[in-house]
Amino acid sequence: MSLELIDIALAERQPHPRLQDRVTGKVKAVLTETIGGQEIRHELLVPVWLDVRAGMSEADVELGLMVKAADIVGRLKQQLASPAG
Repeated sequence: MSLELIDIALAERQPHPRLQDRVTGKVKAVLTETIGGQEIRHELLVPVWLDVRAGMSEADVELGLMVKAADIVGRLKQQLASPAG
């Protein structure tokens, strides 16, 4: 089985309803998986959050959310690749 992240983009973001300086959002991750020579496309919506620090730009916040989502997808790939997964 081959699972590869081919695209990642911020789908939505908003301030946390109760925690000041926290942003929540959803990141769309597109993965392809090769099974028996056939390529299958998966689109996931990954919920993420980020604590915003002073001096962070909007681009920094968006990048931070996408990096967190990429980390989650990486851990998912690792878990699926393990013999017990």
